Amino acid sequence: MKKVTKAVFPAAGMGTRFLPATKANPKEMLPIVDKPLIQYAAEEAAAAGITDLIFIIGRTKRAIADHFDKAYELEVELETKGKLRALEELRGILPSNVNYIFIRQAEALGLGHAVLCAQPAVNDEPFAVILADDLIDGEPGATRQMSELYNYYQCSLVGVQHVAPEETGAYGIVAAAPMAERLSRVTRIVEKPRPEEAPSNLAVVGRYILTPRIFHHLRRIERGAGGELQLTDAIAALLQEQQVMAYEFTGTRYDCGSKLGYLEATVEYALKHPELADAFKGYLEKRFCVDCSQPKRE
Repeated sequence: MKKVTKAVFPAAGMGTRFLPATKANPKEMLPIVDKPLIQYAAEEAAAAGITDLIFIIGRTKRAIADHFDKAYELEVELETKGKLRALEELRGILPSNVNYIFIRQAEALGLGHAVLCAQPAVNDEPFAVILADDLIDGEPGATRQMSELYNYYQCSLVGVQHVAPEETGAYGIVAAAPMAERLSRVTRIVEKPRPEEAPSNLAVVGRYILTPRIFHHLRRIERGAGGELQLTDAIAALLQEQQVMAYEFTGTRYDCGSKLGYLEATVEYALKHPELADAFKGYLEKRFCVDCSQPKRE
């Protein structure tokens, strides 16, 4: 029985919805308070017991590799100035037993193509796919929840949540037969269907555990929606020979690929930040006459 020890982070997209901020800075490096999105994603993977992080980056995404690299000059400066807390945080971005691999995606040909680029590093093992701009706040993290299910069922899983019917055109949508609480067997998956053609409103939202058989189908599918290789199409082909499950993870998802979702995440994470929470709550209550002690509505 194989466990999930590898995770793929597709991060070669252009981030056009955040221009001009993403003209020279990857969208995955946009900060939520004081950590970039890609670090939250990597921390989620490490918390799930994943030890090999595989980043698929584009020509302009060198900042991602630099972020996880050792910064000797900065560490020396922090130590010299006695900023030991900041030094500790810098050195502890991720556990020391975690390995980093960076693979260049020469052309941005879609999520499916990005995952296919990871095959030489994944080889013949199950792996997670984590989209950093889907920030999921949960305990345990969504990847750990799904990894534990994979350890039991030994089949591919997609993380899902219900979306408004008018939003189905922005997601891969599944039809699924219930198996247990929050867990269903996928019977069909469609990429970005119109609301009247969607098999349900259960959307795939940026978390996957996949068997290595997916690479066989990624090499054979034709370009789909947007002229790209769609991971959804490969999963649809995989369904013909292997079981795939849909899991409604516990936790709050913030769509940080959108400006509104990004702002929502920033506010919510600031409200629980150990250094900023009290002052930020006071500001919001004074500025907007709201009671920040009340839990937010889901």
